[in-house]
Amino acid sequence: MSKLAFLFPGQASQYPGMGRDLFDHFPESRAVFEEADDALGFSISKICFEGSEDDLKLTENTQPAILTVSVAAFRALESRGIMPDFAAGHSLGEYSALVAAGAVAFSDAVKLARRRGSYMQVAVPAGEGAMAAILGLSPSDVAEVCKKAADNEIVSPANLNSPEQTVISGSASAVKRAVEIASQSGAKRSVMLPVSAPFHCALMKPAQDRFEKDLRATKFSAMRFPVVTNADAGAVTSGDEAREALIRQITLPVRWLDSVREMIESGVTVFVEVGPGKVLSGLMRQIDRSVRCFNVEDSASLQAALDKIAQARSEAADA
Repeated sequence: MSKLAFLFPGQASQYPGMGRDLFDHFPESRAVFEEADDALGFSISKICFEGSEDDLKLTENTQPAILTVSVAAFRALESRGIMPDFAAGHSLGEYSALVAAGAVAFSDAVKLARRRGSYMQVAVPAGEGAMAAILGLSPSDVAEVCKKAADNEIVSPANLNSPEQTVISGSASAVKRAVEIASQSGAKRSVMLPVSAPFHCALMKPAQDRFEKDLRATKFSAMRFPVVTNADAGAVTSGDEAREALIRQITLPVRWLDSVREMIESGVTVFVEVGPGKVLSGLMRQIDRSVRCFNVEDSASLQAALDKIAQARSEAADA
């Protein structure tokens, strides 16, 4: 029997108005937004529905906002009897995956996401860190480019997204050197990213040290289904394993390519991107076109996904 996995997006999937349709159409989704507002002590719902792009780009807003919309979309699926065999989330998305799996309470996770964003924002002074996307070089080639560019500064692969796309992170000057070397080494495209901090590299150690205390003070529980972690690209089922992976995740690269391949090797043939945007669906086309990938971010995409999941299950039963 083919298996189903949920994928939860991370930063850069946000857009103004996200989640409004879920709030309007599904009581279980509306309850998620209300719980987030109560937990945070301000209206993250209003930032999702009415905030500007600039409001949503602030990392301390972005992270709880994407988490809230993703969990709202998950609750709509869950209430219709759709549960995955595995889940994974891209960076911040790992928190959404762990909420879905029952490892951590949503009210705790949304507060953690807010703090995580805040700590990451201040870990490196503005302008001193940077990130860039390298397209058209293999992950191993990008790692070699980073070694050449470092020159006693920090630059390393941060998001191993697909065979064709690796994001790098580190000191601004080292990242710029890496972009130049990547272009000379045959990259199709190398572009600096408009981010507020150099995520998933050693420069995030101050954020990791601060955040570890918050994670250790938070209750984590056993899971309803395995979550494949960014740090190890392996499935975990215990709350303690999940917590340790989240601590290490802040300074380690997101091993997204390996995580997706791990799920495919475990029998997953249908993926659903649960939350705002279609970033992960786009990466899936670069990773493996033989699997199916749908997204759920509003009532229309939910209905389409339900129909396609039913069709895929029917075909698998007939095979």
